[in-house]
Amino acid sequence: MTDIGVSLLTHNVLTVDVEDWYHVCKPGEAIPVPPRESWRVRHNLERILAMLDEHCQKATFFMLGSVAENDTALAPMICSAGHEIASHGYSHRLVTDLTPQQFRDELQLTERTLMEQTGQRPIGYRAPRWSLSEKTGWAFAILREQGYRYDSSLTPLPFAGNSRGSRTAYRLAGEGAGLWEIPPMVTRTWLGNLPTGGGWGFRFFPFRMICATIEELNRRHNPAVLYLHPRELDPAGPRLDLPSLKRFVSYGTRTDAAPRLSELLRRYQFTTLKELVDEWQHAS
Repeated sequence: MTDIGVSLLTHNVLTVDVEDWYHVCKPGEAIPVPPRESWRVRHNLERILAMLDEHCQKATFFMLGSVAENDTALAPMICSAGHEIASHGYSHRLVTDLTPQQFRDELQLTERTLMEQTGQRPIGYRAPRWSLSEKTGWAFAILREQGYRYDSSLTPLPFAGNSRGSRTAYRLAGEGAGLWEIPPMVTRTWLGNLPTGGGWGFRFFPFRMICATIEELNRRHNPAVLYLHPRELDPAGPRLDLPSLKRFVSYGTRTDAAPRLSELLRRYQFTTLKELVDEWQHAS
């Protein structure tokens, strides 16, 4: 693992995992697709794009291949607004539930879909529920073989990704040698790293903690990488019947997501992961 130390840009990155309200990760289970009339991803995505346009900001969108197939207008809509399209896989199954060949097939199917719709080939990947780790080195090897330049799956948290991983971007060694690993933002505390960069942590922890972490990273010339799901801006949207803890993680304090996002877009500068990687690649 080679740490890059600092980035060349002082910009941060907003990333959006483009999936719908029914996309949850249940190990070993297929995800049933509800009737089309209940889909909410386009409505919520249009809201995010409008917020980005209002603040003249860019973002990276990790798109599920199945969502792109279900609504062929989404990926072109994102690209035409000047944002980056990256891969979130195809089915939203955990990488640990896939064989190497299934993982490769999902990557290739999503690549073909996005290229047919936008003319752009994704160079970045994020695994559903951070399901890449040190134990899935074979997946990093496949990403490299398929021509990917970066991954953003190794969140440095004890319950996902890579608990001992860096908080800032670095180049992978071993089977993923040459790939950039760009983890999402976490806040370091005496309790350990907290997931302030997205999901329930972005909605739950004090807003001042999120801003302080962004500014601490930026003082060291590192970008803060935030992440968001379109359903998090949809407090009145459909909900799954989930166990208590998972229900809180998925739906708790959801009404806070939109105003928090808008304020961050007003305060800080954002770019795409591709633009960061291009800068780092040019300097190395």
